[in-house]
Amino acid sequence: MSNVFDPYREALVVEQHTIWPDAYEDWSTTDRQRIESLLHASPAEAADLDYVRQHTGFARVITVTPADLERLSVA
Repeated sequence: MSNVFDPYREALVVEQHTIWPDAYEDWSTTDRQRIESLLHASPAEAADLDYVRQHTGFARVITVTPADLERLSVA
């Protein structure tokens, strides 16, 4: 079940990954890191969230969307 914040799986997150669409390949590393930090600080608000089962827990995978960038642009 993707795109749904899950408190149970969230408590077992051991890795965080961010997927950037090709449209944002020209963004600087600093800007990407800032956005990634903000996205993973509030995963329940991410537009495209997924959890991937691993042996030791879950990996949280957030795919950056224009909606996320618009929401975070005021942050």
